[in-house]
Amino acid sequence: MAAHEADAEEAAKAGGKVTITEIARQAGVSVPTVSRVVNGRSDVSPSTRARVEDLLRRHGYRKRPAAAGTRAALLDLVFNDLDSPWAVEIIRGVEEVAHAAGVGTVVSAIHGRTGDAREWMRNLRARASDGVILVTSALEPVLHEELRILGVPLVVVDPAGSPALDVPTIGAANWSGGMAATEHLLALGHRRIALIAGPPRLLCSRARYDGYRAALEGAGVTVDDTLVVPGDFHPESGFKGCNALLDLPQPPTAVFAASDQMALGAIEALRRRGLRVPEDMSVVGFDDLPEVRWSAPPLTTVRQPLADMGKLAVRTALKLARDEQPDSPRVELGTELVVRASTAPPT
Repeated sequence: MAAHEADAEEAAKAGGKVTITEIARQAGVSVPTVSRVVNGRSDVSPSTRARVEDLLRRHGYRKRPAAAGTRAALLDLVFNDLDSPWAVEIIRGVEEVAHAAGVGTVVSAIHGRTGDAREWMRNLRARASDGVILVTSALEPVLHEELRILGVPLVVVDPAGSPALDVPTIGAANWSGGMAATEHLLALGHRRIALIAGPPRLLCSRARYDGYRAALEGAGVTVDDTLVVPGDFHPESGFKGCNALLDLPQPPTAVFAASDQMALGAIEALRRRGLRVPEDMSVVGFDDLPEVRWSAPPLTTVRQPLADMGKLAVRTALKLARDEQPDSPRVELGTELVVRASTAPPT
């Protein structure tokens, strides 16, 4: 082990707090050079930056705000991607509460790529963020561990998988929402009800699918797997999925799309075939994005409180940054069926 690594290990074992001066000594560089790395400056050679960042990580060093210890000053909001109105609604809720609390917000997208996630982590260390809100994404265990070592609290919104037990989560009642959407179609008299599902890796997708199945089974309707087609929450997959359903020997009379964007894609597929909504097929979405009340026809959907999820995530992160515990480590906000003109009894 190199001398600076041995020093870092001893300091970590002792649990002592390290200064920039000590980091500079162990790295064999000047204090201004360490400061440039800490503040994310680009005028440092890659090898020097890597050596300094390694020491910073080993020591769990974090740059603190001038008035440390009172409240968070900066939060990181991290999505897998940002190409959806769904993300905008989360951001709207986050910004409202963060602005009122005088807290800055940094929005990032990691696109599920290891390199992007590691680059984001390097930037986070440099700007000394006081909390992270992770939305429908997953971090590598090593990055999760880095957040723990740095003492940066993490809150997960709509977890992609099962998060660590010590990480608070905020989600929506996806199972009951999927069930309500399907029960609405059953109550109208539909029996061949299709599902355009979301990505199976996401907990919310699986819960909506389970709610769909539960409603059918509760009504004594056999679940027909040929009526379940895959999707990715984007309009193109709704368009493709609906076309696949229309090509069946016996197409469904109604479709539950597990996101509003997929529902809009399904409506476009029907329009291009000269079919009408809801006369020829009823369509239900999930989210209640602002634009769906202006679709043609206005979309029946399941409202999930996206902005409220963002607001609660900020409040939870701020509590954790103050070393306070959240009211509940697992929160599931209610969903609500909103009936508009895209559903009707089968003809």
